[in-house]
Parts: sequence; structure tokens; C-alpha cells
Amino acid sequence: MNTELTNLEKIRRLRWNVAGSALNAIFCFFTFFGSVFVLFLSELHLDKTRIGFLLSLMPLCGLIALFIAPKVARFGFKRTYLIFWSLRNLAGGMLLLTPYVIYVFPHDNTNVVFLWVAGTVLFFAFCRAVGEIAYNPWQQEFIPDHIRGKFGAVNSIVATIISIAAMLVASYVIGHYTGLGRYMVLIAAGTVAGIVSIRCYAQSPGGLPIQAAEAQVANFKGMMASLKDRNFRFLLIGLALVLLGSGPLFSFIPLFMKEQVGLTSGKVVLLDIGSFLGVLLSCYLWGWASDRYGSKPIMLSGLFLMMFLPIFWFIIPRHFAWSPSLAFLIALFSGVGVMGWNTGFGRYLFVSAVPEEKKTAYLAVFYAWAGLVGGTGPLLAGRLLDYCHSFSGKVLFLTVDPFTPLFVGSFFLFILAWLTMNIVQADGAMPVRKFVGMFLHGNPLMALESLLRYGWALEEADRVSLTQRLGDAKNPLSGNELIEALGDPSFSVRYEAIVSVSRLPADPKLIDALLLVLVGNEPDLSVAAAWALGKLGDKSAILPLRETMLSEFSLLQAHSTRALAKLGDKDSIPNFMEKLRTEPNDKLRLAYAAALGMLRARESTGDVLALLKNIHDPILASELALALARIVGREGYYIQLWRATRKELGTAVAQTLIHFEKEFSGAKKVHGEIITLTRDCAARFAQNELVQAVALLSVLVRKIPTESLSEPSVLILRECAERLTESGPSRCEYVLLALHTLNETLSQR
Repeated sequence: MNTELTNLEKIRRLRWNVAGSALNAIFCFFTFFGSVFVLFLSELHLDKTRIGFLLSLMPLCGLIALFIAPKVARFGFKRTYLIFWSLRNLAGGMLLLTPYVIYVFPHDNTNVVFLWVAGTVLFFAFCRAVGEIAYNPWQQEFIPDHIRGKFGAVNSIVATIISIAAMLVASYVIGHYTGLGRYMVLIAAGTVAGIVSIRCYAQSPGGLPIQAAEAQVANFKGMMASLKDRNFRFLLIGLALVLLGSGPLFSFIPLFMKEQVGLTSGKVVLLDIGSFLGVLLSCYLWGWASDRYGSKPIMLSGLFLMMFLPIFWFIIPRHFAWSPSLAFLIALFSGVGVMGWNTGFGRYLFVSAVPEEKKTAYLAVFYAWAGLVGGTGPLLAGRLLDYCHSFSGKVLFLTVDPFTPLFVGSFFLFILAWLTMNIVQADGAMPVRKFVGMFLHGNPLMALESLLRYGWALEEADRVSLTQRLGDAKNPLSGNELIEALGDPSFSVRYEAIVSVSRLPADPKLIDALLLVLVGNEPDLSVAAAWALGKLGDKSAILPLRETMLSEFSLLQAHSTRALAKLGDKDSIPNFMEKLRTEPNDKLRLAYAAALGMLRARESTGDVLALLKNIHDPILASELALALARIVGREGYYIQLWRATRKELGTAVAQTLIHFEKEFSGAKKVHGEIITLTRDCAARFAQNELVQAVALLSVLVRKIPTESLSEPSVLILRECAERLTESGPSRCEYVLLALHTLNETLSQR
């Protein structure tokens, strides 16, 4: 049995894998991958069919996985990888002999050179295939699942930075020199980097041989059994469609840019830098999001972006001064999309699709399938491009050329791939649509920036500030950090987290976190949580809030009552009315009255009016008046009136009464005495003779016909008339309430 590795040991050695990947990137882009190799083959005067054949050899060699995977498992993943990864560097040395082959065979050098390069590529592809067959299950072992996305992002960042530097060097060498010599310099440098990378990879742990009994799952029967896994089958079908759509596209884009768009060889190589920049700008976001929200949303989001690539390449202007700049932007966009797809698919494959105990069989089938379809794409595309070499023309302002069928085919393959990958099982609680929607709420850029800073905030003041900023972004991306902040050792941070959570769109995880605070042992935070639950408006909080109304803390009872009202809990109206009548605490009675007003409980009008009569604090009285205004009708008019009277009571009320006079004048059943009273009352208010004005308003309210009014309106008008006579202008809330009720009466008529 293999000794199980601890996550600590795995994490400590991951830096060696990062270094190896960076050096391996130099080897790849200077030798057998990317624009440099395609331009090198073009320099050898090979046609596109032959170029497509050579490019197809590398993925097609993946088919050997079906036959050697069990042997690799028994021999040891790490040992196999290091041996064959070392042997592949010999292929770089073989490419360096290409000028000598041309020198020895000067007359028929095209065919001979093709055979020489084909043999070299075949040897490289075989060694690479065996190495990767071993590396895939090995990396599943030494990279912890909980940081796989982030590690992939960090690995990509480092490798991308090195790749950009390598491409700058390659662009300079290819752009400033001529002949095969410039490619030989790059190939030699890449081979040296490949040799050094082996030393780094050797430091990664694990990869020990598997015992024969355990390796039985990797035999041919075990591989066929993996195809009975419905989810794995759809994953392979989706992968095939993506590879058939993207492989030929990316393989021949350097030639498209050179032949059709008019870019020089040096500028074609620079497009790789644009792609690397796209990877660099997005890789950490993709990796972080995949660990946080699952692989499937990331995979499909990246694939969705890739759908636009054939369109962008098809419509790019040809032979214009700004064509290189547009091509660079498209390359940057492609880096973002491809990175999203690779991050999501890679994580889904290793974390969700492939069972740990059957990894050798599953990954062998995966690698062989990827090799088959990945090799078929360039092979067919090269032949297609040669067949369509005479295509040319214009459709409106768009150019048709030999690459147009390739773009059309890739676009439809990407659409089919997106539909297929939607079928695979989700690996997280976040649906794709919801994931995309998170970037459409609030300020996602502010949220992402705050998330990065949140991890570095150590002092309490900084944590409070960042927690507030996470809420200010009003974006769901902040949810996990705010849930973490709810458990911060600092009370200030916890309190700020509750306030910030209330600013986000309602989410089940946030509601559950607030409910834990609500029933916790900190009354101050429970009160804030009750307020936040009411603000978020999720009705799943109704039952817990009803329970907290039984709390011994009156403030928590009051806030729970108000929160239930915000949530529209009409079933609690009888309970609120009973407590309004029996509760001795006026502050709690105020909360019950306010809740009944928010719920527009018409049957509570008399009880609320009775409470208002005994409340003399102007702020508390105004809240009760607002509750009554809500019962009668529109809250907006009352608030508008309240704001106007705060500036100048007399003028605002006078303007309102003048409006009423016009309404009364147009009504058939309104007595002339009411119109006269209204006019006189308005005049008194306009002259700020408030005592006389309020007395006239009391008389006016008594004169209003009540036959057609609702019961709450009748009760309110009667109470206002009595209180205005009794208190005069000292109880302004009755003035506002009377005017509000009159306005609603006129509006209904």
C-alpha cells in the first residue's frame, strides 16, 4: 500500500511544480508548440496538409494510453513521467539537425525534410504521450483538491509571465533575423530549459508504483467500464466537440494572420503574447471561482466566450494599419476564454468526473480520446485549407477566404459543445445562470478588489473597513467573506458584517448565516440580524423570527416584529393585535402598531389611534401616524406631505388645502360650506395663524361626509377632529394624518 501523503507535504512541494511548469513553457513554445513551430514548418515550404499531419501526430499518440496505462501504473507514475519527459528532450536535438538534412539532400529536400521532421515529431509525441499518461493520475495525487483551482491559477500566472518573456525573445529573433538559423537558436534554448525542468518535477511527491491487484482497474476491461459512466461519456463528447472546434483553429491562426490579414512573422508571434496576457489577467479569477462555485459554471463560461472567436477572426479587417492591434485584442480575448475552459474542465475532470480509485483507467480513456479527436482536427483542417485554397470573394463588407469554412465549422462545433456540457452533472451548488448573474449585480469590480484586500486585512480597523466595502459593492461575490466575517473575533467586525450582508441580494447561505446570529447568545447582534433579515425579504426567516418574539429581550422582540412586517407575515396580525392591547411596554406596543400599519391591518385602526393619543414624543408619534397612513392608503403622499411641512408648516398645508378646494369645487355632492371652510382654513395657514387654522381644520374634518368612506378613514377623521380641537397646532401629526386621509378620500372618489 502507498503511504498517504498529507496535504502539508503536498503544498510544501508545489513550488517545484510551478518552477517546472515555467521552464516547460519555454521548451514548448520554442520547439513543438505555438506560432514558432508553425512558422518553422512554413519556412521549410511544407503545404498545409503536411503541416496539419505533423500537428496531428502529437495528440494522436495519446491512443497508446489504452495499451500502456496498466504498465505505467505498475511501473510508477513518477518514474515513468521523469524517464519519458527526459527522452522527449532528445527530439529538440533532432530538430537542430534539420539544416544538416537540408544540406545533405539539396535536390529533394522538401520530401526528405518532411520525413525527418515527421520522425522527430513522432518520437517526441510518443515520449510526451507516455509522460502525460503518467502525469495525469500523478497530479491528481499531489495537488490537494481544495486548492486545485487556485494552484492552477498561480501555476498559470507564473508560466504565463515566463511565456510572455519567451515570446518577446522569439518575436525579436524571428523579426530581426532570417533563415532557419533563427529557429535553431530558439529550439536550442528551449531544449536546455526542458532538461532543467526535469530536475524541478522530480521534487514533487507521490507517484509510487501501484500493486498488481490494485492495477487491475486499469486494464482494458476497466477502461471499457468507464464508458458506462453516463456523465463521463457526455464529458468526453463535449471535449471532442471543443477539440474539433478549437484545435484546427488555433493551429492555423498563425498562417491566417500571415497570409490573409497581412501580419509579419514577428507580429504573428506577438499575438501569442496577447493570448498569454488574457490568461494572466483572468487565470486567478477563474481558478478562485472554480474552487468557490464549482467547475461547471467556469467551464461553460469559458466555452461561451470561445464561441465568439471564429466570429472575431472572420470579421477582422485585412491588410489595414490597425489590423495588428485588433488581432492582438482578439488574442487577448481568446486567452481569457480558453483559460476559463481549461480551468473549469481540468478541475471538473480531476475532482468530479474521475473516481480516485479508478483514476488510471478513466484518465487513460480520457487521454486516448483527447488524442484521437485532437489529432483528427488539424489533420482534416489542413486538408480542408488546401482544398479551399481558391476560395475568395466578398459578402457585404466581409472577406471570404480559404479559412472561412474553418471558422464556420468551429462556431457550430462550439455551440454543440456548450449544449452538451450543459448536460454533465453540476459539481457545486452554483448553477451556471446564477454564476453569470453575480457579475450583473452591484459593482463586481469593487467586490473583487475588496475580496483580494480582505485576505490581507489584519488590524480590526482594516477588517471593519473592508467588511463595509464588501457590502457597499452590493454584489453576491462578497457572500462567503461576509459569512466568514460574521464569525470574526471582533464584535465591531461581526456587527458590520450583518449590516453589509443586508446590502446584498438575498441568498440561502446568507439567510442561514444570519439566522444563526439571530438565535445566538449576543442580543445586540441578534437585534441587528433581525433587522437585516427583514431588509433582505426572504420569507424563510418568518418562522425563526416568530420564535424570537418570545425572547426575554424587549428590543429583540420589537425588531423581530418589524422584520416580520417587512416580510409580509399577515398570519401574525392576530398575535400583533393581542400584544398591542395587552403589552405594558409602550416601546413594544409601538413596534406592534408599526408592524400592523405596514401590514395594512384595517382592523387595528382603533387600537393604533388609542396608542397615538398617549404618545407625545414627536418622533414616536410620527411613526404611529405613518402606520395609520399606511392603513388608509398610499404611503408616498404622506411622506411627501411630511417633508414639505418640516420646512414651513403653514405654507405647505395651505397649498394642500387649495388643491382640496379645487377638488371639492368639482364634486357634485360637496356642500358649499365645505368649500368656504377649506378656503378660509388655507388662508389662515398661509398667514401662519396656526391656532385659528387648526381650529378651522378640525371643523372642516367634522363636516366631511362619511357615508361612502371606509371604516378606518372614518375613525381617523373623527379622532383627528377631536385631537385638533384638544391640542391645537402642538400635535402636527394629526394635521398631516387628517390631510392624508382627506386626500385618499378624494382620490377614491
